[in-house]
Amino acid sequence: MTDEFSVESVYAELLGRAPENKMEPRLAPLRRAMDILGEPQKAYPIIHITGTNGKTSTARMIEAGLRAHGLSTGRYTSPHLSKVTERISIDGAPVSDATFVRIWDEIRPYLQIVDGELEAKGQPRLTYFECLTILGFAVFADQPVNVAVIEVGLGGITDATNVGDGQVSVITPISLDHTDLLGDTTGDIAYEKAGIIKPGGFLISAAQPMDAAQVLLEKAKETQVPFRFEGVEFGVESRTVAVGGQMVNIKGIAGRYEDLLLPLHGAHQAENAAVAIAALEAFFGGEKALDQEILQEAFASVTSPGRLEVVRTAPTIIVDAAHNPEGIRVSAEAIHEAFSFTKLVVVVGVLREKDAEEILRQLKESLGDLAEEYCFTQSNSPRAVPAEDLAELAVDLGFGEDNIHVAEKLDDALEWAVERAEANEDLAGGILVTGSITLVAEARILLGKADA
Repeated sequence: MTDEFSVESVYAELLGRAPENKMEPRLAPLRRAMDILGEPQKAYPIIHITGTNGKTSTARMIEAGLRAHGLSTGRYTSPHLSKVTERISIDGAPVSDATFVRIWDEIRPYLQIVDGELEAKGQPRLTYFECLTILGFAVFADQPVNVAVIEVGLGGITDATNVGDGQVSVITPISLDHTDLLGDTTGDIAYEKAGIIKPGGFLISAAQPMDAAQVLLEKAKETQVPFRFEGVEFGVESRTVAVGGQMVNIKGIAGRYEDLLLPLHGAHQAENAAVAIAALEAFFGGEKALDQEILQEAFASVTSPGRLEVVRTAPTIIVDAAHNPEGIRVSAEAIHEAFSFTKLVVVVGVLREKDAEEILRQLKESLGDLAEEYCFTQSNSPRAVPAEDLAELAVDLGFGEDNIHVAEKLDDALEWAVERAEANEDLAGGILVTGSITLVAEARILLGKADA
């Protein structure tokens, strides 16, 4: 049996459990599992990250910074793009197939004990996400890593990752998403996310809507943790577009960092970088500036697969997993700023639990005249909104029937988009694939980017 097959079989076993979009708002089973396993989540310090947008990019920047300082790292993020092992990274690379399978085999009997106890109480057994989270903590303890960067799955208070206590709690920009589960206002959502702020920790927050900032501030005071907010104590001082990214000047909580080259596009990535720097400073004590050269070395290596990622040129194809209106808005700004397209062909697919209407409205508004044609499609996910339904919604929103194409299969959609982009006489046509992470994941694979 090959490792590849083993990972696939473990993944199949995990998928047999309640799926990712059915996360259970509970922590007791996770605490029980951790107790039985000897508390692997306490084997290393944790930097814990929540927020609505920018979590994974920020996690990757923090991880790069820690590694540049000579520390071994574990990074737990979700969802994955092409392979489940991407969620559990060791020193910047997905955990090896052999380790993934070995640790799963070691913890499976203990998870079955917890499953049995839950079923005896008439409760659902451990979910897909709960099992992966336990596996992540166990893998990091086995390595062992010097520090783990852990991204929340959903919310904060009752998210499975919250069995770990962050030495630094990082909160990226909060906006409305998952409102059915987290609340209708950014304040309500902040209350959920503030659940990762723990006594003995340190809060680093991106700039937030007023109601959200107030909630985070109150939680920091209640838990008596020091706090620093972007726009108050730290932030981006200036930035300029550069080849393949941008040059940024950032004021941290302990130092000032000038002329850092960040190989990612958009104001939002510069802000994520400021948050990541502040988190690193806080992790190292919050008093001392980081070494500029070490920081530059870290940033030079940062990638963010599936986030405004150029996967092909001639014509340029960008894939972007912006899956809520705010994500669409900041990505559109970055495209206007960093690329010199005269025309953009947009390939869109959306999942049912997302606000398709607001996503399409935001695309139309943010991309404006640049986006001449839209192709509505769907990923292979059973949760994908049918392409026809998206097209009908677009017509209702005033997209113009002549500018709309429907292709149920993504490969057909991409082929059509390439033809349309190449029909641009000045050769400055581009393609954007966006709307859901499942669509972006499939597009990356079809376009030859299997690794993430």
